[in-house]
Amino acid sequence: MFQLSEKQAQEIVDKMMMDIPYNINIMNDRGIIVGSGKKERVGTVHQGAVKALATGRMVEVWEDKRFEKKGTNEPIVIDGRRVGVIGISGNPDEVRPFCNIVRTTVALLIEQKTALENLAHEATRKKAFLETLLAAQGPYTQKLKKEAAAYKLDLLLKTAALYLKNLQWDEETSRLLRPYPSFLLEEDACLILVQHEADTEPLIRQLLKKQPEVLISVGQFASSIAESQRQAKSAMGVLLALKLPVRTVYYEQAPFLVKLSQVKLSDDLHAVGKLEDSAELLETLRSFINNNCSVSLTAAELNIHRNTLQYRLKRIETVTGKDPRNVLQLFELIHGLLSLYS
Repeated sequence: MFQLSEKQAQEIVDKMMMDIPYNINIMNDRGIIVGSGKKERVGTVHQGAVKALATGRMVEVWEDKRFEKKGTNEPIVIDGRRVGVIGISGNPDEVRPFCNIVRTTVALLIEQKTALENLAHEATRKKAFLETLLAAQGPYTQKLKKEAAAYKLDLLLKTAALYLKNLQWDEETSRLLRPYPSFLLEEDACLILVQHEADTEPLIRQLLKKQPEVLISVGQFASSIAESQRQAKSAMGVLLALKLPVRTVYYEQAPFLVKLSQVKLSDDLHAVGKLEDSAELLETLRSFINNNCSVSLTAAELNIHRNTLQYRLKRIETVTGKDPRNVLQLFELIHGLLSLYS
């Protein structure tokens, strides 16, 4: 159970005492003062708090004593556990309402912090599970199968990985993806695991409809989730590298390009790398590729004159040493683009 630190407790006391004209003490689950209007008392045991923790009820002190001041001491109870005590000095009849307000405020803060802690813990656990799942080789262990079941994942079934990019999370998207095991990879990237082929196309259609910017790559259904994930991720690399005029790409549609992207030829990568400082030339090269080297179609798509396009193609040749109008040299440029995103 989350406990307030001395810093947090003192901040609450300081803020509350700006509106409440009585001394406030916040004690932990052992009755030790962790925040107080009288800072010299921090770290000491509060007898009223000890009694309140022992009984689970508000303890009221009506007279000042040697080790006690009159006031109210109310336990903070969360999920049936006594996690601390709020104490306010003064006539119990006067300070009792304030005690309830401060206790409720502190309880809400602790519950909020606990919820955030639990979310962070679950995110860490989920990330560790995915890493283990993608690193698994050979048959899955019983332990991994049991852990996968907690994420509605049956490791006995063939699975297809969907790699989503530019995903904007909202309530509708969360509801759409709820039936499927999903894993956040980056702020705008997500891995979805689908185990029934009939679900794939309807899910993709819904995502494309509800998420106008989303890009989706799809791995094949396979016994190895790691293999399908690698396929989906590599296919996404092709989609991003060539800026294909589609929002969905299937690994089975581009296995050659995926494998080509994994071949390391430093000269091709170096040549295309020289274009990274020129968004205009990169856009021109990609458009030229996607329009099957048609000068008229490329010029129309880029909304430029054919002569301007010819000038840009010549600039690409000057910068990279590869002529995009030569089919073999264009192939080298395509390989360089793929390598940038592999």
